[in-house]
Amino acid sequence: MLVAKFKSITTDQLKEKLINRPTIIDVREDFEYRVGHILSAINLPLAGLANTMTQVSKPQPWYLICRSGARSKRAATFLSKAGYDVINVKGGMNAWNGPIKR
Repeated sequence: MLVAKFKSITTDQLKEKLINRPTIIDVREDFEYRVGHILSAINLPLAGLANTMTQVSKPQPWYLICRSGARSKRAATFLSKAGYDVINVKGGMNAWNGPIKR
């Protein structure tokens, strides 16, 4: 049985990493993403993640975000078991107060 192994960071820690252009995956539903999202975030909703996860390369770390951190944590568990390097963003968009694309 594979064990989920991933780190979690705060939104402030993610902001510090933006200079390096990390891959940010927003796992919220499309309608939530359209309301507002981090400028460079890619929308891959949790519900279809098993079918869409191959759209982003496996070797790089993925920073996962949702509304509050619960769905991104579930996504991190799933993806880490599949061999992806993932980092959960605690607090999600509720805690994010940086630039947002609307």
